Amino acid sequence: MNGFPWESVIAVLGLAVPVIAALWEFFLAGRKRLGYRVQMDTSARDSATSSGPEAGVLQRMQWDGAHLRDPSVALLRIENVGWTPIVEEDYVAPANDAVGIRVKFPGRRVVGMVVTECSHTVLRDFFTPGTSGFGASDGVIRLPKVKLNRRSHYKVLAVLDRVPDFTETDFPDPEVTAGIVGGVRGGTIKRTEYYPFASRPVRWLLAVLVLVSVAQSVSTFARGEDAVAAPLDCAEGTLHLSGSTAFREILEQAAEQYTKTCPNARIPLSENSFKGSVPGLDTLAAAGDKAGPKGDEGLGNRLSFSDGPKSDGRPQLLPRPVALSLFTLVVSEDTGVQDLSLKQVRDIYAGRITNWRQVNGNDLPVQLVSRNPGSGTRTALQRRVLNDRPLLAVTTSDCRSLDTTGPGRCEVVDTPVLLDTVASTPGALGHSEVGHATAHKGVRQVRIDGYPATLEGADQGAYPYWETEIAYTYGNPPADSIAAGFLRYLANEVGKDIIRSKGHRPCSELDKPLLCRPGGA
Repeated sequence: MNGFPWESVIAVLGLAVPVIAALWEFFLAGRKRLGYRVQMDTSARDSATSSGPEAGVLQRMQWDGAHLRDPSVALLRIENVGWTPIVEEDYVAPANDAVGIRVKFPGRRVVGMVVTECSHTVLRDFFTPGTSGFGASDGVIRLPKVKLNRRSHYKVLAVLDRVPDFTETDFPDPEVTAGIVGGVRGGTIKRTEYYPFASRPVRWLLAVLVLVSVAQSVSTFARGEDAVAAPLDCAEGTLHLSGSTAFREILEQAAEQYTKTCPNARIPLSENSFKGSVPGLDTLAAAGDKAGPKGDEGLGNRLSFSDGPKSDGRPQLLPRPVALSLFTLVVSEDTGVQDLSLKQVRDIYAGRITNWRQVNGNDLPVQLVSRNPGSGTRTALQRRVLNDRPLLAVTTSDCRSLDTTGPGRCEVVDTPVLLDTVASTPGALGHSEVGHATAHKGVRQVRIDGYPATLEGADQGAYPYWETEIAYTYGNPPADSIAAGFLRYLANEVGKDIIRSKGHRPCSELDKPLLCRPGGA
């Protein structure tokens, strides 16, 4: 080849840039870092301008019986964003000072605070009541010297109120003060972005790498070579989804994001797309039987999602565990009940307890509101909580005609209708996926044996109402099909973020991803 060897220079840069970036990040800048993120800072004024039934809820907050002056809520995430652990001795503070981090809210005082999330349950031991170094006063939150392994984090939720002498309209950003011995840039705690691993110098190096890649692409096109094919995850075609109403919201959001990323993909959704786990499996099986795939090739344009495993009789349907889902019992607010033992729950569904006063609640007959047969939420209730015992007979086909002077039972088509029915029916008890129940006003979640519906409770074998969310295909879909691409999308970071945001746990984050069940199960 005549002339200056530009392609060789580009190739050398393509190798050198990532090596330099890795050396900088892993051995220099990324050695030891303590970071924080302000994930939420919402005032009563912000919420009052929103639409929906929850708007203005902050304005109704009280403390010691009095309304707060100008309440706000802030959520902070404290994290180890370096590549080495942070121990108590690493915090820049006197040995006799148990406080490692101080968070000041100018113009506001701290009304209350709680640690809402820990990446590892052992971190909660640093925040037990009375622990030295953990507390709040005079608008300052004090956090202890928490030991943080690489990528460990915890979150602190604070309820705040405006101090009388602060007159500015908007509050300044929280001031977080902490330091790490031996950390980069003096060890000062840094406010991180969504991807905290990339420091500014590394971003510049990555920008150079992008330019190198562009140059290589231009060189390739200049030689008339074919363009690189799109990744398999961005398949084209139309994908039909069906199944669980409890998992519907996640699938709708994932479908929206997938079609934005892949413009040649279509995922049409309607009110009839999700009718329950069993109807979804029936729809998938019927479509596969009609299409009659040849040999080992399965349908590439259909997926069905089920709360738990399929029943026998559908050998063509193949499972792919997606997430660990939590469910909860819900009651109308007039029952006076917040906690039931597992035995009491079983006695209620067996008809041995017919009035809430029998479990120290109010004098109201028990009205059982259930999902229709074929619902995965209902199947999980019978399987995990009721020890495979059948439900009582239906007393009316229309929940609006329940005779509330005595006990009864009715059935509804989906989770939103069930929650609305429980909220409006005196003495009602129902069951729901946790995300829907949490967002619904007018119902109260019921603890079982004192344990709320949490992933930690399920992991430790204390909370029984959970199930594995499974995606089913008709045979093995082709690797380049839209069904296979969408399943891979749910398993990557974007899909996992959507699953986590609704209170579920991706299977890939469990100790045994293929089984996808809690650690105590």
